[in-house]
Amino acid sequence: MELPYRPRRLRRREALRRLVRETHIRPDDLIYPLFVVPGTKIKDPIAAMPGMHRRSVDLVGEEVKAVRDAGIPAVLLFGLPEKKDELGSEAGVRTGVVQRAIKQIKKAAPDLLVITDVCLCGYTSHGHCGVVRQGEVDNDATLELLARVALSHAEAGADIVAPSDMMDGRVLAIREALDEQGFEMTAIMSYAVKYASGFYGPFREAAESAPQFGDRRSYQMDPANVREAFREAALDVEEGADIIMVKPALPYLDVISQLRTEIDQPLAAYQVSGEYSMIKAAAANGWLDEKTVLLESLVSIKRAGADMIITYFAKEAASIVSHNYL
Repeated sequence: MELPYRPRRLRRREALRRLVRETHIRPDDLIYPLFVVPGTKIKDPIAAMPGMHRRSVDLVGEEVKAVRDAGIPAVLLFGLPEKKDELGSEAGVRTGVVQRAIKQIKKAAPDLLVITDVCLCGYTSHGHCGVVRQGEVDNDATLELLARVALSHAEAGADIVAPSDMMDGRVLAIREALDEQGFEMTAIMSYAVKYASGFYGPFREAAESAPQFGDRRSYQMDPANVREAFREAALDVEEGADIIMVKPALPYLDVISQLRTEIDQPLAAYQVSGEYSMIKAAAANGWLDEKTVLLESLVSIKRAGADMIITYFAKEAASIVSHNYL
């Protein structure tokens, strides 16, 4: 039987597969998360996230040089405070751990982009992302605090601030605060589409940010909703967001794909801690090949439409793709 077209012709050899490959992962696509803590000479392993550590500011320089040398263009900073209170006061102080880490990173790797997570959950004694009054998060009372935190990051040298709190109106509040103080060129990456997900567990251990009562379903998105994602993204674009993020990534590939057709802004996806830890745990048990699966997961996110991927696998992935694997 004569077959006019044999799809396997272009799969026979690795060079052929590379030649016709439709989706590529490059180091330039990746953003590496970093956890910084008070103190000195601290490199604390995160048990639920093998290979990841909490570092004191004095040790951040060495790590970001490795990130830069891997060809990764940006890091995303998360901080843990020395002490917590009901308002998360340490999040916005000029001498805070994130603010000091920004300066250290700019000294060690000036060309590396510094993105900072803007939220209060890791700084508040109750673990919620804003001001709590009568057992509920007060949306509008939280906006001023978030703007203050973002401004302190910009003053320290952050290139991009990334509000992750999911308060209504926070992008506009931050944009106005930055512009008023002369930081109109500081970009905003909005966690616009952040679902109330069970995949955040390992991160909450790493950042010590689990809520002390209740949960975050009153302000993070319902996993069942996709049309709501369009509304959230459109609002944040209107308020001044430069980059829109979907979080988590793998369970919400449909959201990434549909959102890509709706907005013109660059689209980020966050491969969150639970996604990372599942692959690490399965690989440690010999149930799957880590390199193959981490790359396949990243390709699926990129194929769905993400322009950039925040992932704890960034360094490993950059090393692999630099050797022409994908």
